[in-house]
Amino acid sequence: MATLSGFFGLLAVLLATVGLYGVISYTVAQRKNEIGIRMALGADRFNIVNMIMRDVGLLLAVGLVVGTALALLGAKVANSMLYGLRPRDPATIIVAIAVLGAVGLLAGYLPARRAAKQDPMEALRYE
Repeated sequence: MATLSGFFGLLAVLLATVGLYGVISYTVAQRKNEIGIRMALGADRFNIVNMIMRDVGLLLAVGLVVGTALALLGAKVANSMLYGLRPRDPATIIVAIAVLGAVGLLAGYLPARRAAKQDPMEALRYE
């Protein structure tokens, strides 16, 4: 049972990673014209990456706070299924927040870097 639960936990992390990357990549693609205008007006690559990562950081912070609160509320329900862990184990919660935070930042950085490399004229051509 523990092996099966661990497998599904890893699968959930993989699905969350792919989903988070897809949503952020789609959001950056929707803002292609805005990014092209900013670059045409003089914004450098660092400013573009910083703008996108600031938005990703805000969404990630809100998601982690809400997710942690819901996990702590649902800990009583999962108490009977945990073996060798307390329902509100601080180390487990900290590791989960760190892993999801790192995955979220990486999923935001890759599309941000790709958006910063685009040519402003190519982005504005389809306007």
